[in-house]
Amino acid sequence: MDAPLLQLDEAAGRKLGEMRDGGRFDGSALRVSVREQGASFRYSLEVVEAASRAEDDALVEVAGICCYVDAESEPLLRGATLEYVESLSGGGFRFDNPNRPRLLEVPLAAQVQRILDDEVNPGIAAHGGRVTLMDVRGSRVVVEFGGGCQGCGMADVTLREGVAATLRRALPEITEVVDATDHEAGESPYHPR
Repeated sequence: MDAPLLQLDEAAGRKLGEMRDGGRFDGSALRVSVREQGASFRYSLEVVEAASRAEDDALVEVAGICCYVDAESEPLLRGATLEYVESLSGGGFRFDNPNRPRLLEVPLAAQVQRILDDEVNPGIAAHGGRVTLMDVRGSRVVVEFGGGCQGCGMADVTLREGVAATLRRALPEITEVVDATDHEAGESPYHPR
């Protein structure tokens, strides 16, 4: 039996119920989509007109709200749980998804992602940044900087002395680490004072 297309945790059900009861979904629906971006999923939650449902959209009802899921997102989302979490900076929705991006089926990519998760990203998170694995081509690794690292004048140093050095030390078969970031699009690069 297939897993449900989309589930809610208790907190997400409460939050969406509050929004529904407050009239936020009168004449509207929730569009849920996901796209693969390298070794990550990028999710989108958008309140849309109820009449905007496309012919190939799956319709799921959660917390009394109609959700539209496009055909491309459906297999990537199946079995996922939408959660609502509170943090010091406020609350927000996130997905717990049992599915994996196709790139992580490549053994070297899976190893690189583990190192980024365990060793690289915790360190640069203090600067509001992150590094995302975008591709592995043979022994060449392509990454993208985000958050405070996108547009930062020190990104090349972080790449060379941090990311590349860490990856090569752990995985000597890596010959090159390439930054594919559009640093001109960075909105809030981290600059220490």
